[in-house]
Amino acid sequence: MRIISENLVPALDRAGERFEKGKIFLPQLILTAEAAQACFEVIKDKLSSANAGEISKGKIVLATVKGDIHDIGKNIVKVLLESYGFTVIDLGRDVEPRIIVDAAIEHKVRLVGLSALMTTTLGAMAETVALLNSEYPECRTVVGGAVLTESYAKSINADFYAKDAKKTADIAAEVYGE
Repeated sequence: MRIISENLVPALDRAGERFEKGKIFLPQLILTAEAAQACFEVIKDKLSSANAGEISKGKIVLATVKGDIHDIGKNIVKVLLESYGFTVIDLGRDVEPRIIVDAAIEHKVRLVGLSALMTTTLGAMAETVALLNSEYPECRTVVGGAVLTESYAKSINADFYAKDAKKTADIAAEVYGE
């Protein structure tokens, strides 16, 4: 955990800051996240072989909502969350609301992350949040994507809006008491 918290996480934070300032671009951000993920996998494998047990900080369901096939943002969030020590149940893209809710309940997650890139799929996001709030109210939702705003997130009763992958990791840490 020391390597993760003292080396990997600060490197990811620096890359995120540089991306926000326009000093690096999406390909470099993705490469940074993939490198951190590869390091995290080596650490997980080493701990598993030493019978150190599970090191996950918590489980999170991620999905790109029904009707949307754009998942690069979700994939960046996944790599970053895993790099921060969370277990991600990635349901993929174009995912029906019922599948997302069932997975959240099955895995007993406390956080579901939803992404959308197309305005035409915002209705599916609202439907998914409503179904989660109705059937699994103890679960929190974080929404993000290029077409979303904080006011839209509030309007559909999502618990959190994340403007980027780093914000999602911060929210996950808050939800899981980090």
